[in-house]
Amino acid sequence: MSSLRKRLVIIHRRTELNELLDRHVTRGQVEFFLKSRGRSLDLVQYFHDLDEELRHRLKSSLPPEWVIAEVERNDLSRFLFADDDAIAVVGQDGLVANVAKYLNGQLVVGIDPVPRRHLGVLVRHGLRTGLNLILDPSQATVAELTTVVAQADTGPLGPVN
Repeated sequence: MSSLRKRLVIIHRRTELNELLDRHVTRGQVEFFLKSRGRSLDLVQYFHDLDEELRHRLKSSLPPEWVIAEVERNDLSRFLFADDDAIAVVGQDGLVANVAKYLNGQLVVGIDPVPRRHLGVLVRHGLRTGLNLILDPSQATVAELTTVVAQADTGPLGPVN
């Protein structure tokens, strides 16, 4: 099923600040909780703002004819991906791996919300490079990565992709 409009699905996790506010309700309680553990609300807020800003910049950088869907990690099992979706995973390698089990051949670009903080095997791009790959998939190279190698008592069973 191919649509006339291109769709970007932005997948992300809730930030630590979101999780803390769910648990402690008010910013004052969050700040008290963090201080009791020798941490600063300012730093948690900083990383939250970077994540929010990256997703905003990603959405606002797309051509106006693109459709945008945002999905939180916890909602992945209920989201219906289209065959021609482009997927931007904003976060860590583990989130990319989690998303992969719901996909079948769609372009997936891992984007680091905090420059050089999460770069790994699957999250390889900053905003600019990731956006270029989404807009022009012909620039992308496919990397088939082994996720698990099983070994029995009788020897290796080979890679599981």
